[in-house]
Amino acid sequence: MKLDRMLGITVELMTKRRVTATELAARFEVSIRTIYRDVELINQAGIPIASYTGTVGGFELMNGFFITKQHFSIDDFSVIYNLLKGMEGAMGGKSTSLMHKLTSVQPALLNGGHHDKIIFDMSTSANEKAIVHPLFQAIHQTRKITISYTSTSGTLTERQVEPIILYWERGAWYLEGYCLLRKAKRIFRVSRITQFEVSDDQFLPRKAYNLLAEEEVQGTQVHLHFDLKAQPRVLEQFQGECIHRGDHIEVHTDFYSREYAISIILSFGSKVKIIAPDDLMKDFIRQLKQIQNQYEGEGIT
Repeated sequence: MKLDRMLGITVELMTKRRVTATELAARFEVSIRTIYRDVELINQAGIPIASYTGTVGGFELMNGFFITKQHFSIDDFSVIYNLLKGMEGAMGGKSTSLMHKLTSVQPALLNGGHHDKIIFDMSTSANEKAIVHPLFQAIHQTRKITISYTSTSGTLTERQVEPIILYWERGAWYLEGYCLLRKAKRIFRVSRITQFEVSDDQFLPRKAYNLLAEEEVQGTQVHLHFDLKAQPRVLEQFQGECIHRGDHIEVHTDFYSREYAISIILSFGSKVKIIAPDDLMKDFIRQLKQIQNQYEGEGIT
């Protein structure tokens, strides 16, 4: 990932007098051209890196520049440290190595007095961890993978995928990649991958394709009215989509699937009313009747 590589390059320059592009390329397993681009981005971020040519050339921080004093306080380092620590359970050695480098620059991180004030929980379950680790390696090595994937509708398919990015969003890990079955870019939720295998076949990254999340193939535009008693959760669930109407909160939003929309609306109980679309309202009432039928004959009135 570019961010952790740029952080790693900066730390390397902080701990060594001069480093060549070849050494950095070997260290981070990328091309020399990529290193030059990263160094330019670091320069643009305000960290001055001098470049020298010739047999003793390379990169080094400009004389008199101290990143720990001029750019990052101990609290700044704490945020970075805890973000990496939260990723450690899923990413393993990559984040651990960067954590060690940060503690060498700022030893106070080890005393627990600062870094325990903020927590980034990006850990994962044992089942997901068994997938995330090799997924991370497959992305790094540009190797094709084969997965068995269950969609939100319960459909199970086998896919061959060219993995591109792993990312964490709203408490879950997602894989972004090019699906050879659909001939398009897709996003897969890692928790829905039931089987996983890394191929020996490598692939060349594709430059142009359309993003279409597997989770968002069937979208539903919904208009809802919420009771004011549900305000705290509504504001949290539908950030930027809430309009206060005096006696209620109005929400216009999109749900990636009909099943997910109904499950969210059900969770608000009597504090929500579906205004549109009509077909969602009918599906919702049908779901309520099915729930009611499950309790008939139980003597509950």
